[in-house]
Amino acid sequence: MSELELTPEQKAIVLAPVGQPRSLFLHGPAGCGKTTTAVARLRYLLDIGVPGSQIVVWVPQRSLGRPYVSAVRSVTAPNGTPVDVLGLDGLARRLLDLYWPLVAESAGFDPTHPPVYLTLETAQYYLDQVIEPLLQGGAFGDVVLPRNRLLSQIIDNLNKAALVGFPHTEIAPRLIASWAGPSSRQRVFDAVQTAANDFRDLCHSKNLLDFSLQVETLIRFVLTREECRAPLRHSYRHIIADNLEEDIPVAHDLLRDWVAGADSALLVYDHDAGFRSYLGADPTGALKLAELCDQQVRRDSSYVSSAGVLDLAAGLVTAAPDAAAPAERGKGKWEDALAVDQWRFHTEMLVYVADEVERLLTEPHTPPEQVAIVAPFVDDALRFVLVRELERRRVPVRTHRPSRALREEPAVQCVLTLAQLAHPHWQLCPLPHEVALALTLAIEDLDLTRATLLVKMLYGQKDDQPQLREFGQLRTEAQERITFVLGERYSGLRTWLKEYALVPGQPLDVFLSLFFDEVLSRPGYGFHGALDAAAATANLIESVRKFRRAVDAADHDELGQRYIAMVRRGVVAAQYLNSPSASDKAVFVGPAHTFLAENRPVAYQFWLYVNSPAWGRRIYQPLTHPYVLTRHWPADRLWTDDEEQQTSDDALSRILLGLLRRCRERVYALSCDLNPRGREEHGPLADRLQRLLRLSRQSAEQ
Repeated sequence: MSELELTPEQKAIVLAPVGQPRSLFLHGPAGCGKTTTAVARLRYLLDIGVPGSQIVVWVPQRSLGRPYVSAVRSVTAPNGTPVDVLGLDGLARRLLDLYWPLVAESAGFDPTHPPVYLTLETAQYYLDQVIEPLLQGGAFGDVVLPRNRLLSQIIDNLNKAALVGFPHTEIAPRLIASWAGPSSRQRVFDAVQTAANDFRDLCHSKNLLDFSLQVETLIRFVLTREECRAPLRHSYRHIIADNLEEDIPVAHDLLRDWVAGADSALLVYDHDAGFRSYLGADPTGALKLAELCDQQVRRDSSYVSSAGVLDLAAGLVTAAPDAAAPAERGKGKWEDALAVDQWRFHTEMLVYVADEVERLLTEPHTPPEQVAIVAPFVDDALRFVLVRELERRRVPVRTHRPSRALREEPAVQCVLTLAQLAHPHWQLCPLPHEVALALTLAIEDLDLTRATLLVKMLYGQKDDQPQLREFGQLRTEAQERITFVLGERYSGLRTWLKEYALVPGQPLDVFLSLFFDEVLSRPGYGFHGALDAAAATANLIESVRKFRRAVDAADHDELGQRYIAMVRRGVVAAQYLNSPSASDKAVFVGPAHTFLAENRPVAYQFWLYVNSPAWGRRIYQPLTHPYVLTRHWPADRLWTDDEEQQTSDDALSRILLGLLRRCRERVYALSCDLNPRGREEHGPLADRLQRLLRLSRQSAEQ
């Protein structure tokens, strides 16, 4: 829906004189034109002469601000002043930089030194140092987790405390009070509390601010001072806040203060959303903001989904276990919007998906960005097979796994292995199979068999330093077996690494940039035209750069070795870096939650593994709890299986509504008898689909 097609009701909101009404709460389901209305309102404010510096567009995450950023670029703001599109993280950094000398000492920091802002990765690096003695002492008992997941859950607890607004020292008491399992877990929660306290002490001693400390310092020590809060209210006279349901409680508190004194405010709320609840989003608290507004407007029409897709959404929600049976009816409109199919093995399902996507892109000439392939999770097996099948059919594809650690990316493994060869004085000697895998990815058309042969004959160690020998040292028959074309590419890569090693001392991120630009991205090498590999390398470079800025090290060599050690241990992850743009002209492959976070519609959706029990089920997190650590959970109430089941059912309904409200034409609901591990599965989404199909057959037979 374009702004030229606004309904009279939307135009009334867009063109309302400033202050009539002063504040408006616009709510409805996804696809009903709420953001379109808000973007048009932003342009109207600029058109009537409101300075851009007096307008703030508030969004819970950067990707949700893209429509507003695009709108601002197409309009010349009065006086040339820009419009701020930001959320709590951006505001915190801005105000902490501005008021640091004023608030640092009262917040427990050294005011004579500037703050060091930590990313998720650098926070994990410092926390890893704190928990090492706890791990050595067995403090986490029978809880066995990968290192990065253990660290991320402790950090998540600190974030929840800051975002909800309770002291971080209450993490363990809240978790213990709700725990209904064995008492041994309480000791684990105490260890989590100790780790959080020690990490917080370390941050204060070194002027380190992770996300939780940035938010806490902003809320408790900056915005509580009138001399800091008043300029903020004076600067931003016009507020547009979108996707309130995905924002956090302390952000809602801030908006309450702003809206009360603003000249105009447009607050936008999406029904049946709140997909980021596991990250602290509070849709219940967001809805209460409606009480502050002078007018409330609800929209229900969909400008995205077809009637059949909307009918399917209603059918799947009423097919929930605790829902009332739907009224009897004939053939539902949804039947034309749903394709259900099942295979014996998951590889057969994925081949079908690739064939059908190729057909959609060819026969109806569907743009690739109008196709999304989602699953409750995306593991390496699914990702590898599906991407391979799509690329064989020359279908452009982009994948995104937000929880995937850097070390799990083949491209990252490749460049970090070769980085060790470019820095032989580090005396880090990769294993032969690691070098073989790296060469396979780095050199185009080099298969693993010939790469293994190359490594066996040419890779070795001298004085505890790794080295690659010249291709010309091989006997003629060995060179012919490798082929001279691949030998020439190997020689080019080896020569570049050898020459770089003669001039040490460059930061690791500089090495990675040069190596990608001058070798890996060139024709004949593995990253040429490989978008996923390029994106992974860009993530890695950004990760190293931020790591270098936040971590004290004697020199670049020491820092590079520390970084590689962290990646090897699984500590460093790239959960927040350079996710692909939603405008990429490629088929999306990723978890359903990740697709929903992009908040964009597509024509066709493929739902994989619909018989998996993972649909709607929260990720196992034994050291934290997304529902207990909220403002809405009573401190003395146990979390039982009944609550777990109810929240899972509610989450599944939200996911399904979110997906279908972002689908124009058709959904393919696909399953297989045996999952990638060879096991049979059955889950709640399959139950809903079967109930819907059964009711449809019964209605047709009557």
